[in-house]
Amino acid sequence: MALGAGYAETGSRNVSAIHWDMICDLRDGGEIWVDDECFYRSGRFLLDL
Repeated sequence: MALGAGYAETGSRNVSAIHWDMICDLRDGGEIWVDDECFYRSGRFLLDL
């Protein structure tokens, strides 16, 4: 997960004085929740494309 400025080459329009990458091993039971919805659990993204 990253916070702050995005890379323009990827189409990001986010502008910030920082770019901070956070890396953590979430393969064993870890979860990431956004807006009351889990989109990552135990090393897998839960995307319904």
